[in-house]
This record gives sequence, structure tokens and C-alpha cells, in this order.
Amino acid sequence: MKQNFKFYSCCALLVAVILAGCGKTQKTEESTTETASKPKQPNVVLIYADDLGYGDVSAYGATKVSTPNIDKIANNGMRFTNAHATSATCTPSRYSMLTGRYAWRKRGTGVARGNAGLIIDTARTTLATVFKKADYATGVVGKWHLGLGPQEGPDWNGEITPGPKQLDFDYSFLIPATGDRVPCVYLENDRVVDLDPADPIQVSYKEKIGDEPTGKENPELLKMKPSHGHDMTIVNGISRIGYMTGGKAARWVDEDMADVITHKAKKFLTENKDNPFFLFFSTHDIHVPRVPHSRFAGKSGMGPRGDAILQLDWCVGEVMNTLEELGLSENTIVIFTSDNGPVVDDGYEDEAVEKLNGHTPAGPLRGGKYSAFDAGTRIPMLIQWPGTIQKGKVTDAMTSQIDFKASFASLLKVEVDAYDSENLLDALTGKTATGREYLIEHSGTLGIIKDGWKYIEPSKGPKVFAYVDIESGYTEEPQLYNLNEDMGEEKNLAAEHPEKLEELKTLLEEVKNQQDI
Repeated sequence: MKQNFKFYSCCALLVAVILAGCGKTQKTEESTTETASKPKQPNVVLIYADDLGYGDVSAYGATKVSTPNIDKIANNGMRFTNAHATSATCTPSRYSMLTGRYAWRKRGTGVARGNAGLIIDTARTTLATVFKKADYATGVVGKWHLGLGPQEGPDWNGEITPGPKQLDFDYSFLIPATGDRVPCVYLENDRVVDLDPADPIQVSYKEKIGDEPTGKENPELLKMKPSHGHDMTIVNGISRIGYMTGGKAARWVDEDMADVITHKAKKFLTENKDNPFFLFFSTHDIHVPRVPHSRFAGKSGMGPRGDAILQLDWCVGEVMNTLEELGLSENTIVIFTSDNGPVVDDGYEDEAVEKLNGHTPAGPLRGGKYSAFDAGTRIPMLIQWPGTIQKGKVTDAMTSQIDFKASFASLLKVEVDAYDSENLLDALTGKTATGREYLIEHSGTLGIIKDGWKYIEPSKGPKVFAYVDIESGYTEEPQLYNLNEDMGEEKNLAAEHPEKLEELKTLLEEVKNQQDI
């Protein structure tokens, strides 16, 4: 009897173990299935061109220059016909895009000197913060132009902080300001690259320092002469804005700049391929000085400006090819856009005007960089997200780069202070053609667009910026345009539609007078 009891007990125990094992296996399989079915967060690559106009890309109708790699994003994603940077110059556009806050709300956000302190308050959240909160690796490569270091400016010979790291970028490789401003060195993670401690850097924007030659004093040393300004310290045969001495081993070679920053962008993608990442790839092209690599020099038939467009397109192609090679293309959102509208002669004699050859950098728009007219801020924008955004789609939804912050916060389900940023995720992914209710443009004055009508507030100043030959859009009289019928802003309808003028004027004043956010 006892033996039978032991036998039955062993059988019962065996059955229990088997059943428990089956249950555990079932749960493990369910858990694995659940994990496999949960979509991986999309990577995000934001490619930010510099001074690229609405008409500078063949996807937007350019016929004198071809941009096949940029066009490929349009073919595989969505092209925006009514997308805007917030400002007609680079520093405020970048400030607004990263902070989600209009730059004109804060003093000191105009075009930054090369030795300016960091202009973004480190207590504020940024676009990078959104991704950090969602456990993304974050990186910025290329042009920065938002100041670095304390308010009095950086010490270029040590750790340069605060900077991108304090704004939630894990990695940075920077052109500190612009190619035409000193110091002409790269920064990687808060330090100047290849700096010789025995040759410390000094920078001044007030007076000449040291005995290095300048464009003004030694024009015979220049390989590219300035057309206006840009006649201070000579680096690599090109005179710049500002004075610099020291740091000779660290100075960049302009012809290699696109290769250098593109290599760093690709390296960031490769090193972070196994984790969600956000890369802000801020190109220098097609900003002056336009000194493209020999692979592109002379290839466009439009002089250095056209060649720089070809080089920009190559940079885009290199990033896209890297995503493809790493198997990341299907789960990566790629945004291509520009910081403001176009300028042809912006300080150097590079034959950009003479060799336009019928090319229209602003396309059908009026004005350009610096201008209150639409070409100052309406820019090319393309977004690709395979499986979510329909291929070859075109949208006229009115969008602004300031909305990236709130939109990605919505996508990733994180909370950040949105300020002026609005959640336009559905418009940015093509789910709706409805964009912003109204949009504010900033140059030396403000304009507002609503329901296809645009109001530019009165302002004093030259009607044409003579140095760059661009209409300012400034008048002491109010301006009102119907953009649906007059995309080129040729006919001022202020006198004919006083009620619409008053409506937009009142709305603009309400936004301007909002409590500081």
C-alpha cells in the first residue's frame, strides 16, 4: 500500500512539474510575441541645410541644378509646399527650432558672433530633451551658431561649457558659428579638436589681436576675395569676420569641411545603430564661404554656389546610404529642410550672381534671406518615414520648424514645456492637410499668416539690403497679401481689405503681448 502511495505521489509530482513547465513556456512565448509585436521607436535624422532656398532643389522645380539624393527623400516621402523656418536668419531659426520658443521673445538671439556665450538658457528644455526623455542617444554634428560657454564667451583653450551637452545632446562635433566667422576650428564634445596647448587661441570681434594677416591689409594673400565685409583674419586663404590668433594646428580646411562633418554624422549613426537615436546634422552648405571639395568644384556650371548645392546633395546621399547599409532606413524618420531662405552674394566674390544662368534660388517667392517677404522663411522641407508617410505625397499644410518639439513629444509620449510649439504630428506625417491656424515670420520685423492672408507690420529700414541685393519687405505702411492668389506678394491689399488687415494686426499684437513663456 505504501509503495502504491509513493508511486502515485511521484506520478502526481511529475505531472505538476510538466504542467508548470508548459505554463512557463506558454508565458515565455506570449512575452516574446508581445515584445516582437511592439514596434521599435523610430530613429530621427534631421538634416538642416544652410541658406538653401525654396527654388534651389530640383524637387521644388530647379532645372539648372540637380539634387537626386534630396529628391529621393521627396519621392520616398512627403514634400511640403508651405513649410517655414521661424526666422529669416540662422541663429534665431535654430534657437526657435530647438527650444520651441520664438526667438523674438528673447533679447540676444540675433545673428551670433563667433565668440558669443550660449544663448539658450540651460534651464530650458530643447528638442534634444524630448528624445533624451524617451531614452534616445542624441547627437549634433555641424554648424551650431548658438553661442558657447558662459555669457562673456568661451575660453577656447579648455573645456567649453555650457554647450550642447547641457542642452541634452550626448555627442557633439561642431562648427562653432559659421564658416565665415572665427574661430575656424572644430569642437568635439566641448573641446577644440587638435589644439596645441603651446599655441593657444585668442578671438576678438572688437579689435585686431596678434599680427596675423587680414584680408583688408593683405589682399594679395587671398584665394577668394570679399565683396563686402569679411576682411579680417585670413584662414586657409580666406578672410573672415572677426580676428583670431593661435590654434594653427586645429584650423579647418574649408574644402574638406563637408567630408569631415559627414564622416562624423555617419560615425554617430553606426555607433548608435542598436539603440533609438536622434541626429541633428547641421550642414554648412550652402553658406559662404563656398569652397567645395575638388570633387564638386566646377561641376555645376553655376560657380561655387551651384557646386556647393551638389556637395550638399552628396552629404545627404551619404547619410541616406549609411542608414540603408545599417538596415535602419525602414525605421528612421528623415527630415530635410533649411534654416532660412537664399542669398546669392553674401560677402565673397564667388561668381554666384554672374553664374546663376537663369536659376531662381527663391523659386516663385519674393525676397530671400534677411527678408520679411516669404522667401525669407518659406523653405524646402521633405520628410520620409517608410510605412507611415505615403511615398511621393505633396502637402500644402502650413507648418513651422518650431513645432518639431511638441510634435515629437507627442509621438514619443513624453512631457516637455511646449512654449510656442504646437503638436502638428498628423500634418507632419501626412494624416491631415490641416496645419497651423496661424504662423509668425520674423526678420527685422514680424509678419503673420492666417487663412492664406499675410500681414507685415510697418517698420523702418531700407527697402533693399544693398550688399546682398534682397528686398527687405520693410515699409512704414502696413502690408497685406493674399498668398493663395499672389504667392509672390506683388499686390498690397491693405487698403482694399481693412477688416482683414485689422484682424491680423490684432492677432499679431495678442501673440506679441502674451505673458513671457
